[in-house]
This record gives sequence, C-alpha cells and structure tokens, in this order.
Amino acid sequence: MRPATQYTKSGRINIAYQVFGSGSIDLVYIPGWVSNIDWMWACPELVDFLQELGKICRVILFDKRGTGLSDRVVELSTLEERMDDIRAVMDAVGSEKAILFGHSEGGCVSALFAATYPNRVISLIAFGIFAKRRYAPEYPWAPTDEQRQVVYDMIENNWGSGDMNLESLAPSKADDRVFMDWLANYFRSGASPSAAMVLTKMNTEVDIINILGSIKVPTLLMQRTHDIDVKVEEGRFIADRIKEARFVELEGNDHLFWVGDTRAVLEEMKAFILNTNPVKVYEERLYTILAARIHPPELGSSNIEELISKLVIQYRGKIVVYGQHSFVAIFEGPSKAAHCSIDMIGALKSKNVQLTIGIHIKEGAVDQAHFIGDKTQSIITSILAPAQPNQILITQAVKFLLSGAGLNFTQYKTILESTSGETLSLYQITDHLESNDKPADFLGRPLFQNDSFLENVLQIIDKHLGDEMFGVDMLCREIGMSERQVQRKLKAITNKAPNQLISSVRLHRAKELLLDNQHNIAEIAFQIGFSNPSYFSKSFKREFGQSPSDILQDRY
Repeated sequence: MRPATQYTKSGRINIAYQVFGSGSIDLVYIPGWVSNIDWMWACPELVDFLQELGKICRVILFDKRGTGLSDRVVELSTLEERMDDIRAVMDAVGSEKAILFGHSEGGCVSALFAATYPNRVISLIAFGIFAKRRYAPEYPWAPTDEQRQVVYDMIENNWGSGDMNLESLAPSKADDRVFMDWLANYFRSGASPSAAMVLTKMNTEVDIINILGSIKVPTLLMQRTHDIDVKVEEGRFIADRIKEARFVELEGNDHLFWVGDTRAVLEEMKAFILNTNPVKVYEERLYTILAARIHPPELGSSNIEELISKLVIQYRGKIVVYGQHSFVAIFEGPSKAAHCSIDMIGALKSKNVQLTIGIHIKEGAVDQAHFIGDKTQSIITSILAPAQPNQILITQAVKFLLSGAGLNFTQYKTILESTSGETLSLYQITDHLESNDKPADFLGRPLFQNDSFLENVLQIIDKHLGDEMFGVDMLCREIGMSERQVQRKLKAITNKAPNQLISSVRLHRAKELLLDNQHNIAEIAFQIGFSNPSYFSKSFKREFGQSPSDILQDRY
C-alpha cells in the first residue's frame, strides 16, 4: 500500500516525502538523478525491495527540489541545498539520526551530508556511486565531454520516449516492456526535459573527491561488476578514500539496485544495518572556512563589526576568530560562504572598507573553541597571500561543490601551501565585480531572513503574491540588483526568466490553496495576483498539465 505523501518546507521550497516501515532504525533513501515517490509504488520490483527494508527500518523517501512531487519552481540546486532538503525531511519526521542510502547521483549528496553532519548519520550506504562525472587523468572512468554531450542530446530530443537508452540502466530488464515503459514514465514524471538537462549538466561539474577522506561514519559501498553507467573502478576508488569503508562487488550489469540479483543487495544491506554499532559522538566534521582581511583595518568600528556579524549570522555562519585586521568564520557549506562574501563586499563599499576573502573546505573540531590550529592557519595565510582587496578566492574543492549556485569563476593561480606542501588551485568569484550599482546601506534596512539569493527572491514574490502589478522592476528594486544581474542569476539557478519564476511561484501557491479546498477558483486567482480567472486557468494548465477544476475533482 502506498504511504501518504506529505510536505515540509526547506526554506521556501516544498519537499515531498513519505514514511513507512515497522523498523526501529531510520533510513533515508536519496534517489539518483530524478524521482517521483508516487511512481515508485507502480513498480513491483522496487516496491518489493522497499518493503523488505521496511521490515527492519522506518524508511523515509523524498523527491529533491525541482523533481517529482516537490516544488518545480527551481530546476537546479546545489549539493548544499539538497543537504538542507535531507535535513528538513529528517526534522519533519522527528529523525535525529538516520542511515543514508544513496543511489548513483544520490550518493554524492549522501557522502557530503555524512561528512558535514556526522552526528546525524548512523551509517552511509551507497549503490552505484560516482565521485565525479567528467573525465580526468586521475579519474579516467568518468565520461568524456563528448560522451556527456550524447546524454544532453538524448534529453533534448528524446526525453521520456523509448529512445532514451534506458536499457543501459537495467540490461536484465531490456526485454520487459512493462518495466521499461514504467521506467520511462518514472523519469518523465520526475522531471521536465529542461529540469533533467540542467540537473545533468550540474552533475557533470560536481566533484566530491576532496571530501571523501572526511567521511568517518561506517560506510557500505556496493557496485555491480559490469555496470555500464558507473564503472566498478569508481566504487573501488571511492572505497579506498573513505576510512574503513566496506566495498562489495556484485555480479551483474544493472545500474538500478532493485533489478537483477536484488536478494544479494538486500542481504548485504540488512547485515550491515543490523551489525553496525554507531559512534555516539564525532569530534570533527566538515566545515567551509571564510577568512578575510580588512583594508584599512577598521575593525575597531562598532558599525563594521555589527554589519559583518549580521551577515555571517544571516547565512547560518559563525565567527570563530575576530582580530584587529582580520576575521575567520565557518559555514555549513560553500554556497552560504560564497554568497555571504559577495554581500559583505557590497555592504562595506558604503563604509569605504574593502575585504580580501579566501574560502576553503576542510575538517574542523566540533568544539569550535579550538578550531583554528596551526595547519588551518597556514592554509588561510597561503590562500590570502596572493589576494587583492575586493577579491574572493576559493579553492578548487570549494568550486566543485558550488555547481548550481549561479556563480561565475575565473581561474586565478596555483599556490603551494607552506606547511603541508599541498598544491592548491585557486579561482576567483567574479559576480560582485560586475555591478556598478550604488552600494546599499545594509545597516539602514532589515537584512533578508534567508541564506541564498533564490530564497530572498521567493520571499519578495511571496510578499507581493496578491499584487497583480508586481513584476520584474519591483523585484529588482527590492533585491537591490540590476535587471541584468537578476536575469542572469535566476536563469543560472532556476532555468527561468524572472517573469516566468514569478508566474510559477504564484501558480504553485494556487495549487496549495486548491488542495486546501477553502476557496473557489476565482477567489484563488485573485489571491495570487490574477485579475482574469480564465487566463489563470489557462496558465495553471500550462504549468501543471491539469486545469484547476481537475485538481478539485481529484480530491473527491
């Protein structure tokens, strides 16, 4: 029996989830690529697998933002935002600690979550996982750019049809037309063609190799020997870099874990789940470090200190060192640190103060009183040494995790870290250099309550939801950016123009109101800024493939 679909908010994005099972241990399943948690229950093979897990676990399923039953107002998201979605779902179901089970692409965000929040993870299980999706000499099993282009062309021309080469994901089911039809429908219902395209391109840029050594939780990696989509060598490579990881190589060539010899997969998972003794508390976790120098050294100014502190707190960061000429802050992820850096440089321009900022990702003590040791200080010094005022320099490890953040980078230089002898490739974030707008007086107005550009945009749209005159001009004024900047950033993050995003947010809110069944269609149209109910109905059907009246009928 299919469990009830519920929703929770991750920021302002609705995340769909389901919970089932009679076990006492929580397990969160993070699907690969795209998913639809309702359509999962239309596949007998997948249902059987999930129900077996439900005998020993409370199983938690969810659709990542932009896919499946979750909000489609955003089609592209960073690994960091998807970590926030996992955390939001765990909080919604009261799960303090859970096993993470990541499949394929879902293994990347599972690995990053385990390194960043080890005290919320019992153990990590991954099937068919990869560490990067672009060929490199040190990672020769990933597809070349030419091979990735073949995938892009398939999505562009054949999304959801019988020409998707889905047989490569489940060769043992190639002649089972019922299964292959379900799989095509599953992908088609999981994402639009444009969402599938931007998600695939984002995956091409992701690289989690540098964070693998920071995973300390018990880890089980499974891979089929002849998997065409993700090579078995990738699983071996990853297992070698995670301390005490257990790697299990299984016979077969299916990339999907719920077809082929599923009994062997289930036996490995059950044995690992039941025999793992979780560590109670981890003393270290993965952090993003933001280090800054101030020019001139005006840190004695209470206004400067207050402004920096407000912005760091807004992005869920914490200042761990505040000196006369510099400061160090830590964040839960690189996107928060990068966007905070851009805002700080913009805010301090009005005070005639400049910042030089370096961002790196590394392990640090959960006890933050002893966070900045000699090695960390040496890395900070090395990154900041070549930087100029108003520059934001990031390491390559940070850049790889910023895919989908809507930021622009240029390669800067390679440095040698003096203490460890480690070579670090540095990149410069250039977004804040493009603006000639007058600096905003951040202390003269309330700061946004959200920690990303997209969240702030959604907050503004929400505030003006019923105003039919609200449009791109007003959005740009309130966000404090030029129309060109807003257009570029929203296109990069959501694959939508600003007016398309405004319409999409309104229509998704209308759908929520229809499901609440408290108002008629005309009333809802006026509430979300449509003066013409007929035009509202046409727009609604174009967005969801159903008319408002269809939604109301489905409730009965």
